[in-house]
Amino acid sequence: MTLVVPPPPTVGAGVRPRAARHGRAWLGALREALDRPLTAYYLLLGASALLLTIGLIMVLSASSVYSYRAHDGDSYAVVRRQLVWVLVGLPCAYAASRLSMRWIRRLAYPAYLISLALLVLTAFIGVTINGNQNWLAIGPAQIQPSELAKLGLVIWAAHVYANKDRRLDSLHAVMVPVVPGLLIAIGLVVVGQDLGTALVLVAILLGMLWVVGAPMRLFVLCFSILGVAAMVMASVSPERLTRITTFVDPFKDYHGAGWQPVHGLYAMSSGGVLGQGIGASQQKWGDLPEAHTDFIFAVLGEELGLAGTLLVVGLFLTIAFAAVRVARRTADPFVRYATFGVIVWLVGQMIINVGMVLALLPVIGIGLPLVSYGGSALLPSLVALGLLVGFARREPEAARALAQRKQQRSAGLSAGRFPGRRS
Repeated sequence: MTLVVPPPPTVGAGVRPRAARHGRAWLGALREALDRPLTAYYLLLGASALLLTIGLIMVLSASSVYSYRAHDGDSYAVVRRQLVWVLVGLPCAYAASRLSMRWIRRLAYPAYLISLALLVLTAFIGVTINGNQNWLAIGPAQIQPSELAKLGLVIWAAHVYANKDRRLDSLHAVMVPVVPGLLIAIGLVVVGQDLGTALVLVAILLGMLWVVGAPMRLFVLCFSILGVAAMVMASVSPERLTRITTFVDPFKDYHGAGWQPVHGLYAMSSGGVLGQGIGASQQKWGDLPEAHTDFIFAVLGEELGLAGTLLVVGLFLTIAFAAVRVARRTADPFVRYATFGVIVWLVGQMIINVGMVLALLPVIGIGLPLVSYGGSALLPSLVALGLLVGFARREPEAARALAQRKQQRSAGLSAGRFPGRRS
């Protein structure tokens, strides 16, 4: 009789199967969490709140030196204004989240007409700041109507397309009146030489055309027209041509047009992985222009490092993920189109701003949503996010889950208040 001795077990045997099971369990738990009715609602709330908090911290840090110099030693002047806008914007966002769909759609045409009127006034009697005539003086205050127009144009275009939802297989229904209406607004913004906002409005237009299923030949035509228009606008303005050509190699004109992008790159590169620490930026001491507005992402990269920049970009992508989930699950075409328009606006503007800071795009003067200083940009962004939160709340499963939680909370309070009472 032959005795067969089994080979000794290999070191690590069983580790891979356990790791694989653990990974599958983790993915299953994540998938289950993402499939819950209130996931989009909480993701929108959480990511927006974190971005707003990071924005306030970074405005405080990035503007401290500028505020000290410009406001007689008051390092908190700029962040106090931003805080006021946050305190105004949060109730507006809450009201937008509670506004009924009927009232939102009733405001579509008034929002478009008011946006157009403000843009016309800005084009003819606007205030010029940093070479752009994109500000409008209303008494002692100045507002940027093009920022308000982004929200109005998105709501109006979504309302029009929702009314035509069953006829969007026709090119005429896709084009009229949304394309001419948005082109008029874009033209008025270009008259004021605000190319950054014009680019965002073009992105909104193309995004809306894509989501309603416009034919590909229309996009080819649009990109061709945009290319020709960019060449013409660059050729008639030496300053604009310099900006467009400098971004390829900003170090060529270090003391001229390349000064801002070069110091933005210095800030980003000196941040490392974890950053220099909040408040420790060196570029904000005068080398980096517009540190608390257009180039706040550079200060964020210097102080919070790669981890901080990835966190901010990840939060924007989280908002996009939650919004796309809302748009895919809704049966209301207005919700679908409005949600997609808001996401193209916010994420598109984020991409343009980050690309500008990383010298991948020309410096065209556009802020980072929810993070950069500026009430004219912050207020409509918060209202737009409030609308998305409201859309997420109105999902049938989410509405039922919220109603059930409210009933459970009421029952718990009643039981606590009357401990001897029997149900």
